[in-house]
Amino acid sequence: QVQLVESGGGLVQPGGSLRLSCAASGSRFSSYAMGWERQAPGKQRERVAHIYSDGDTHYGDSVKGRFTISRDNAKNMVSLQMNSLKPEDTAVYFCYLGEYSGSVLIVRSWGQGTQVTVSS
Repeated sequence: QVQLVESGGGLVQPGGSLRLSCAASGSRFSSYAMGWERQAPGKQRERVAHIYSDGDTHYGDSVKGRFTISRDNAKNMVSLQMNSLKPEDTAVYFCYLGEYSGSVLIVRSWGQGTQVTVSS
């Protein structure tokens, strides 16, 4: 099974930026879809960004224009650049890796989660 290790979380002031990274073990990285979800206390888990194996991207409405997901297949890594951060972005962020069965994404692996706190 592919293992995912996240890094880059922390405390940042409103309006600031953070970059999350997720490193994957194993082979065939380039054939997988990757993405990030977040879980805030008392809120529903939310998918914030997704990148397909061909590089196409999709974002949740709450982060469009502020977050950018990218992948480096040579390094088996996916990153999430988060700009103009707001207090409501505070959450634990999870990286995932998956593949499609038809139009259905099947998540094969999750990262351990990294805390992002936006506060003054």
